[in-house]
Amino acid sequence: MSTPAALPPIPSAYAGRWIALVKGQIVAQGETRETAFLAARAIRPKEPLEVVYMPEFPEIFNSPLLLLVRENLPADQPLYLVGGAVRDALLGKPVHDLDFAVPKGALRLAKTLADKLQAAFYPLDEENDTARLIVIHPDGTRDILDFAGFRGVNLEDDLRGRDFTLNAIAFDLHSAKLIDPLGGAADLRAKRLRACAETALSADPVRIVRAVRQAAALGLTIEPATRQWMKSAVSGLSQVSAERLRDEILKILAGPQPDAALRALDLLGVLPYLLPELEALKGIQQSAPHVQDVWAHTLSVLRHLEGLLDVLGPQYNEQKSNADLHNGLLVLKLGRYRTQLAQHLAQRLNPDRSLRSLLFLAALYHDVEKPATRTVEQSGRVRFLDHDQKSAQTVLRRAIALRLSNDEMNRVKTIVANHMRVHLHSDRQRKEQPISRKAIYRFFRDTGPTGIDIILHSLADLRATYEHSLPQEIWVAELDVARALFEAYWDSPDQIVHPPQLLNGDDLLQELHLTPGREIGQLLETIRENQAESHLTNRAEALAFARGWLQGHKDTKK
Repeated sequence: MSTPAALPPIPSAYAGRWIALVKGQIVAQGETRETAFLAARAIRPKEPLEVVYMPEFPEIFNSPLLLLVRENLPADQPLYLVGGAVRDALLGKPVHDLDFAVPKGALRLAKTLADKLQAAFYPLDEENDTARLIVIHPDGTRDILDFAGFRGVNLEDDLRGRDFTLNAIAFDLHSAKLIDPLGGAADLRAKRLRACAETALSADPVRIVRAVRQAAALGLTIEPATRQWMKSAVSGLSQVSAERLRDEILKILAGPQPDAALRALDLLGVLPYLLPELEALKGIQQSAPHVQDVWAHTLSVLRHLEGLLDVLGPQYNEQKSNADLHNGLLVLKLGRYRTQLAQHLAQRLNPDRSLRSLLFLAALYHDVEKPATRTVEQSGRVRFLDHDQKSAQTVLRRAIALRLSNDEMNRVKTIVANHMRVHLHSDRQRKEQPISRKAIYRFFRDTGPTGIDIILHSLADLRATYEHSLPQEIWVAELDVARALFEAYWDSPDQIVHPPQLLNGDDLLQELHLTPGREIGQLLETIRENQAESHLTNRAEALAFARGWLQGHKDTKK
């Protein structure tokens, strides 16, 4: 019998089962070698098969950190790894945050282990016996270890009181055995999301949103009974704190298939409790070139945004690019900026939330005020005048309600307020009016680093507007504008985006004998714009320009 060590990486959801492989690819699985072999032979009757057994425990259960915790445990101290760490380990996903359950004395145990692991100790909730350790590694990465006393009289009670069966599996650090009273591992293999109990959703309604998030993230199907319990518990979301709702929705927006997750939340009746402004978008018709109503268009923007971030991601997939003409052009024009885009999106305005999630939140709200601004001209053309600025105010109010930080609020507001600017430059580009250096300077002057997010959003917005009817010349024009903006921002920032200061306010006051006032700021800004256009390169030229500018203003006042 072959061993898994000699095979390509295989998902650990098959742990404890036999799998059949054809040329290294899994084609069937079963509880016994014979069932796996027969299942594979039924669909691959002539190809050579290899049938192997997957070990019960993935490599994570022998990780150095977990072994270190186990080595420092008192011999009589029960300790169980529980929750998402076990689930992700069984799925073969990376695990950094470890949750542990103990019968009692979690605070005391965590404090003891902190000293031995050289970890920072944080008592999270003394009343509920909960503590956290943070282990910082030499490379700057960190692992979070949470310890909590049983929520119930024993471990099984604790597991049964959790949200979903796939999160109700424990690993005994002493015996190295899985404890799975609700069949969570089988649900993982079947890609099924099932509540631990009928009361699991009503006891904590935020689990409704979490269910949708985990189903999207892990490719799961929600069991019918669980789905019905979710619908029945929806009204309880009105009692959930804004912070908990925020964390779940932003995780959805940062994860895979955000458009599908939003559709699922809509079908469950969650949106009025979570993002109430979105309800009004349904059925709002738009003129050509839009091919969908505002709600369907908004979800399409999410889908296209996820797709273009994938195509422009660090891991280049040539097959995906070649499968779509528009993606091929996207890579051709912008593919050289993969590294810079990855670094940009890796930044965080808050340690617990990503820029990606804010970008998708802005995409959700970019047209939110179209229903309120919709007008129909005599020709039948539908217009939404000033919807970008009004939508920016609405997303700001939602950001405040979600308790985002000031920096995060400004980010989403800026994206929405400026989401039409790239389109306008693209229209001019098609009329053989390429975006000027001055326009590029003004774009980033007004938006700063958020300009990169606006460009990404604009590309997704354009794809969603036309869908399959997008003309190549319109797409190329948008890409050319995007490339010019990227080039300026990353390749020549000192020449165009933020040219060095040739003069300051004091220089103008002293050299030109001016008095303080608005005129000083206007003149300095005009000098910077001319620097961006390469008209001014040194202090002497700037002073000469300033004198001419002032004389011109005096002449116009006469």
